[in-house]
Amino acid sequence: MPDDNDAPGAPAAESLSMRAWTGPEPGRLIGRGHPAGDFLRAYEWDLLEEREGYLRIEVDLPLHVRNPRGQLFGGFTPTYVDMIALFTVRAGRPRQPGARRSWLATTNMRIDYFDPITGPRFTIESTLERRRGRTAFVATRFFQDGELAVHALTTMREMPHDRPLGDA
Repeated sequence: MPDDNDAPGAPAAESLSMRAWTGPEPGRLIGRGHPAGDFLRAYEWDLLEEREGYLRIEVDLPLHVRNPRGQLFGGFTPTYVDMIALFTVRAGRPRQPGARRSWLATTNMRIDYFDPITGPRFTIESTLERRRGRTAFVATRFFQDGELAVHALTTMREMPHDRPLGDA
């Protein structure tokens, strides 16, 4: 079934997604147009602090990512972790359209849940703990009302854009 990107003259989905990554509004981490980001309403996240290898953001808890008890459904937690870890690896560096020659592939993720995320807002801090060659290791922490609620570790590998999908 065709979507809006199939219309004549419409930009490709990849172009919309890349624009979301490279051209957010001031004080925001990402703009509209990235499918996972739009699902999480990431275009509304408040960027509290950004420096090289570090991010701190405040996030809303949308109704559609909550379980029947009103808490963040555990299965959506990795989506937050993955997106934020990707941004953390490049945090503090200028984002320029067309300048990226590589993308990041998540190769491992571990998540520990301590307390439920109940919203309506919560804070996420993420730190690039180590980078070695093309591999990056990121620690991401979710805080609800100032208390550590989720701790995640993500390993990513930088891949050239021109490499076919599935090749290491």
